[in-house]
Amino acid sequence: MKVAVFSSKAYVQEYFQRANQSAGHELVFFEPRLTDLTAPLAEGFPAVCTFVNDILDARILLALSRQGTKLIALRCAGFNQVDLPSAEQLGLTVARVPAYSPHAVAEHTIGLILALCRHLHKAYNRVRDGNFALEGLLGIELHGRTAGVIGTGKIGAIVAKILAGFGCKLLGYDVAKNPEAEAAGLTYVSLEELFSRSDVISLHCPLAPATHHVIGDEALARMKRGAVIVNTSRGALIDTKAAIRALKSGKIGALGLDVYEEEADLFFEDLSNRVIQDDVFSRMLTFPNVIITGHQAFFTDAALTAIAAETLANITAFERNRTPPGLIIAEKVRG
Repeated sequence: MKVAVFSSKAYVQEYFQRANQSAGHELVFFEPRLTDLTAPLAEGFPAVCTFVNDILDARILLALSRQGTKLIALRCAGFNQVDLPSAEQLGLTVARVPAYSPHAVAEHTIGLILALCRHLHKAYNRVRDGNFALEGLLGIELHGRTAGVIGTGKIGAIVAKILAGFGCKLLGYDVAKNPEAEAAGLTYVSLEELFSRSDVISLHCPLAPATHHVIGDEALARMKRGAVIVNTSRGALIDTKAAIRALKSGKIGALGLDVYEEEADLFFEDLSNRVIQDDVFSRMLTFPNVIITGHQAFFTDAALTAIAAETLANITAFERNRTPPGLIIAEKVRG
């Protein structure tokens, strides 16, 4: 099948070409992300392969449909960027990669938590400058702390297991309980109780209307002063302006982000020689207790190998009139 692959950096091309040796599809790579301006590039392609920051709203889906596209193959787990009702109305099939490597994201989450709690980013820069003083680097131990996990699907459950190994007390919130998380010692509580009791809060839920800005002024007001918050799920789970206010007041003790609600024009690009125009993001970079990585939690060899293989499996199944393994249906999916 002829496939237009958008947002295809060199590493995307490498892994997809390797996986395609056995799949045999005609892959055409476009480095830009899918937008109004780039949608015409997909004309005549029955399948379009996209990533997290490609735009798949009603207007673009209509344009793709008119150009002959029948399949939207997402090479990610989340699908909040897709207007699913419009896709269904247009008769488009949408498939995703639901669980390519939950360990990759979970381990990156733990890395952010440890770096924040022990000021590793600050210590690294100091030592490179020949500064070996310890003032300002006093950390906190995870052992005995209470960690709240919001979203206890595959990734959240792995995070819970790792935190249990550190000796954390575990609280969780989700629309459905996960026996694996409970087996790790996690106790399900209300969102309000999780906010009020947790020293560390990690977000692993999908972005949906009910979870948009789940961390906002109201939630922050309930939290312990000095709480550590990490988000490796979707940027809009956190109200960034509210987080800035909480950082300034000291309510948030440390913040780790691998995602940002306005990341589409920033992440995955080299902007080192440009002035960043996003004033909110620039403000975030000024805080010494904030670590931001550019949506790299998924970025491991194992994950990229699985993403390519499972995405192509969805495309192959569709081409053969079979149900794609990652077909999206009308039900809530946990992150």
